Amino acid sequence: MESPRPPAVRRNSAEPRPADLRAGDSDREQVAAVLGDALADGRLDHAEHGERTDALYRARTFGELEALIVDLLPPEARPLRTDVRPVAAFFGSEERSGRWVVPTRFTATAVCANVTLDLREALLQSRHVTLQVTVLAGTLTLVVPEGVRIEMPVSAVMSGKKNQVPASPDGPVIEITGLVTLGSIVAKVPKRPRRSWFRR
Repeated sequence: MESPRPPAVRRNSAEPRPADLRAGDSDREQVAAVLGDALADGRLDHAEHGERTDALYRARTFGELEALIVDLLPPEARPLRTDVRPVAAFFGSEERSGRWVVPTRFTATAVCANVTLDLREALLQSRHVTLQVTVLAGTLTLVVPEGVRIEMPVSAVMSGKKNQVPASPDGPVIEITGLVTLGSIVAKVPKRPRRSWFRR
């Protein structure tokens, strides 16, 4: 089975807004599914569904796609997100996953909490992303596909930090800075499925 591909990265020197990043066919398919569900349960009538479907296949950017479903789903339930706010959890847990734009500078906070950032389907705004973290008596887990380089100059006070991502000299860089106190931070790739000893 092939390894997951690294998150898509915008390579232009002029950094675009997240909403201006180009969307792919899979992004359009996910938005089409949302429109289909809205038609089925009566949130859209046939005329509205037709208009939005026509606009869907003319759309080129994340922002244009997101505008078609902004009144159908809350931000956390949308299949793609461009207005990405910092992740923060206090005495609980928080996870960010799916198709979302990771800004060049991003912050995450975990205070007596567990935070998971899953970048396997994410779109990096640039080839060097700085993740500023504040972890106090909590855990922050970063899940990335193979092909990404993780750097961890983060300060750890009575804490653990583990980089379990294989080195990739040519891949995009995610640099983790900030402070971890009485907690832990882990960067890892998904486990590959085990192969069966028995073959048909």
